[in-house]
Amino acid sequence: MDEKKAAILGEIPRLRRYARSLLRGRDAADDLVQDCLERALLRLDNWQTGESPRRWLFTIMHHLFIDQMRKVNRRGEAAMLPLEAGEAVAQPPEQLDCIASREIMDALQALSPDRRAAIIMVAIEGFSYAEAANILGVPAGTLMSRIARGREELRGLLDDTARRRAIRIVEK
Repeated sequence: MDEKKAAILGEIPRLRRYARSLLRGRDAADDLVQDCLERALLRLDNWQTGESPRRWLFTIMHHLFIDQMRKVNRRGEAAMLPLEAGEAVAQPPEQLDCIASREIMDALQALSPDRRAAIIMVAIEGFSYAEAANILGVPAGTLMSRIARGREELRGLLDDTARRRAIRIVEK
């Protein structure tokens, strides 16, 4: 039993990375990871000893994420209140890499959840198309379609962001 728990603990960094890419807030992502680990530990007997718990944990997390999205869609999403002019404190970025990373993360967050999950599973987490399709519970062709459309949408979003950054406001 301790071997199973140790193997699950070894997957926490990957689970956190996946959760943070699905959800915008760090706290919400940590909550998702905690829910996933809680469910996994309650259903430890469902995991086959000898194989990596990675696919099993990612499947659990994906199902929890979908359940969360359904709840949000039913209840409506919480509205963000705009900051007052005096409340916003802007600081120029210190590194260009940080800007590029933020733009990529923002563009990834702008994708629909099904496309975002498909791209993350294959491009970031390194699952094969067959494994990712199995985890997400869709046919392989649907997964490939989501990835292709998601990549195209990402390209468009990132090109648009680069163009907007290149435009300078000139005052007279």
